[in-house]
Amino acid sequence: MREFLVEITTTVPEGTGQDEVDRRRAAEAVRARELAATGHLARLWRPVGELRSIGVWRAADEAELHEKVLGTLPLRPWMTLTVTPLESHPNDPGRVDGTH
Repeated sequence: MREFLVEITTTVPEGTGQDEVDRRRAAEAVRARELAATGHLARLWRPVGELRSIGVWRAADEAELHEKVLGTLPLRPWMTLTVTPLESHPNDPGRVDGTH
């Protein structure tokens, strides 16, 4: 699987009821756990003081990432995404061997 850096900004549409927001956020947490268990969500951070997320996501390619991974998130209709495909760097201290 390829890795992608994904920046996510979620904006709740004006007029959306708090019950709908709470329902989607709860469903989002469940779906994130499912995607982590299948290896699609590797890491997820929130910058201090910001309402956006930055994560490392995995998929076979960018099409799969958008359609079968990010597209399944309950909050996706409210999200703006920036996706950057990643590849291993030769000086990455996390590299196990020289084949990446």
